[in-house]
Amino acid sequence: MINSNSIWLHWHGHIEVVLGLGALQLAYLYFTGPYRKRNFPDIPKSPYRSLLFTLGNLMIFLSISSPIHVLSDDFLFSVHMFQHVVITLLSPPLLILGTPKWLISPIFSGKITLKIFKIIFHPLITIVFFNFIFSVWHLPVLYELSVKFHWIHVFEHLLFMLAAIMMWWPLCSQIKQIPQLPYPLQMIYLFVMSLAQIIVFGIVTFARQPIYQHYIEAERIFGISPLLDQQIGGIIMKVGSGFMFLFLIVLAFYKWYDQETNKK
Repeated sequence: MINSNSIWLHWHGHIEVVLGLGALQLAYLYFTGPYRKRNFPDIPKSPYRSLLFTLGNLMIFLSISSPIHVLSDDFLFSVHMFQHVVITLLSPPLLILGTPKWLISPIFSGKITLKIFKIIFHPLITIVFFNFIFSVWHLPVLYELSVKFHWIHVFEHLLFMLAAIMMWWPLCSQIKQIPQLPYPLQMIYLFVMSLAQIIVFGIVTFARQPIYQHYIEAERIFGISPLLDQQIGGIIMKVGSGFMFLFLIVLAFYKWYDQETNKK
């Protein structure tokens, strides 16, 4: 376990993180650069989309390679919840919005493939799957395994990101085969998502005793007790998602209003 005095100097260099995210970024740059110029010369480059994708990829890297990772694994449950907010709520929509539709549309061109993806990205499926994955990994037995065994933790984060991509697709899709939900349905979708984590939030935030033994035994830093740390983590979990979903509900409403106004 890392000593608390050296936290801010500790950056993880896990090979799977560096190679995985590095390969993802290089592949994106190749396909939107040389590949686009050779096969789609009439499509202009989009620095805006490239910025979104790169920012989303960078957020993942920083959340699991910077001192944030050490704090979340060895010291504070609350920082772990912040890490989860980054990899499930902040990065995935940037990755989706940053990926050009011409690049991924061929994936959905086959009839069988399209049918499978329509099931995978169905709003009811995405809501249930995301919240199931998020909730089950906060059960004490699985949580303890994830912070003690590196490869279980890697698997957990991969599942989180997969579930998050699914959850964000109905809101951020760039392709016509499986498009974004209409704005009224987006508002309902976001409202349901804002309610779905209440059970986990309630258990974590209002427990009278710390739930996770790993953080009970961790070295105390910043004068935060295990119970207070757990309560802050629950608030980050709920407030982080709550404010984002509320903002998006309001945004969807105004886009719907503008859409209906322009029809008249």
